[in-house]
Amino acid sequence: MKKRLLSLLIAGVMTAGLLSGCGASEDTQNQSDSAAQSDQSADESSSDIETNAEDTSDGGASDGKTLVVYYSATGNTEAVANYIADATGGDLFELEPVEPYTDDDLNYNDENSRVSQEYADESLRDVELVSATVEGFDEYENIFVGYPIWWQVAAWPVNQFIENNDFTGKTVIPFCTSASSGIGDSGQLLEEMAGTGNWLEGQRFRSSVSEEDVVAWVDSLGL
Repeated sequence: MKKRLLSLLIAGVMTAGLLSGCGASEDTQNQSDSAAQSDQSADESSSDIETNAEDTSDGGASDGKTLVVYYSATGNTEAVANYIADATGGDLFELEPVEPYTDDDLNYNDENSRVSQEYADESLRDVELVSATVEGFDEYENIFVGYPIWWQVAAWPVNQFIENNDFTGKTVIPFCTSASSGIGDSGQLLEEMAGTGNWLEGQRFRSSVSEEDVVAWVDSLGL
């Protein structure tokens, strides 16, 4: 009888121990699962934050718009203007005189030609343009201004555009084309005429400049 009671007692203790062990094992597993789920949630939350930060960074970047304004007498300046617009994604705006220049007008060797007379008499250099203003001009941050060089200065058909616009808060980059003359003081004189804007040093291009050379210059500006 005593042996039977002892056996029952031992069996009860062993059963209780097994139940306790199973409970502890299940609790440990539950805690482990809970911790894993918590870690996973934290990782997902962290990933969401990083993704949102990247989206904000990409979506929040807002580069200023670029405008390429030019007057071209023979097509050389127009070619460079197109290269710049392609490189920057900018908009083009051609300055067109109400009275266009003919080939005879551009004969610098003829003292009676239009440009020769305008050079000799500055009062004749007020060339009226078809349009001297650009729609949405305030939206542009970077303004390229292109022209041929006439007697070491910017071809005067650009003057009316410079005088009729406010360049405050804008970066202005002059560029010119010529067969042999350098840019000289043409950019500085336009800056003085404008009276506003942050004007960078300009660049002169030969008449047959390659697109690669123009793009390399644009890249060097770091705009």
